[in-house]
Amino acid sequence: MRNCASLLIMSSASSKAELDRLDQKYDQAAPGWADKMRLLGYFDAYLGFLSSDPLADLGRNALDIGCGTGAFAEARTVIRPEGDIALLEPSARMLHLAHSALQRRGFDATLIQSRLDDFQPEARFDCLLAAHVLEHCADPTEALRQMRDLAEPGAMLWLVVSKPHWCNAIIWFQWRHRTYRPETVVKMLSRSGWDLQAEHSFPTGPPSRTSRGYRATAI
Repeated sequence: MRNCASLLIMSSASSKAELDRLDQKYDQAAPGWADKMRLLGYFDAYLGFLSSDPLADLGRNALDIGCGTGAFAEARTVIRPEGDIALLEPSARMLHLAHSALQRRGFDATLIQSRLDDFQPEARFDCLLAAHVLEHCADPTEALRQMRDLAEPGAMLWLVVSKPHWCNAIIWFQWRHRTYRPETVVKMLSRSGWDLQAEHSFPTGPPSRTSRGYRATAI
């Protein structure tokens, strides 16, 4: 289950059309997405992941890549209610809902309606969040390299990726996402400029069956 809209990295005209169609699907799904995420336990799962190591840095200038309705970013604000956070998301409706969710927490986030490969920030970030983004990338290793280019040296990446499970087979029928075994994700991180610090198994509910967390630092 994703908490973010698509950030595929494709260049052909047909791929662009696929991107646009997927963005439209996320626009349509946006109104009930936040409630669905909470009901299925993803907000609590992200909260547990981000608090799994009290010594791990959540940064002062964070970026949530493919933020969707903001569940991952909102979880960060609960743990660290200081600093700045930017929301990167191609779906306008998802972005609006994410902004509203953070405003209710007293956070006024920076909004960036863009895909990952089109985003060119003025400054790098010291904390990156990315939940269920790689599953929709044509080249996930290249997507991780692009994330690395957005990060300061030593910045922390909090990554959540779909893993093989029959629950994801059901989700695939709607979203056509990929799944990756943990050893594959570890190799992709190593090849793209990230140093894996820890893996995280979500303990309960749908997140325990669909997802796995990875914490890495920018080399």
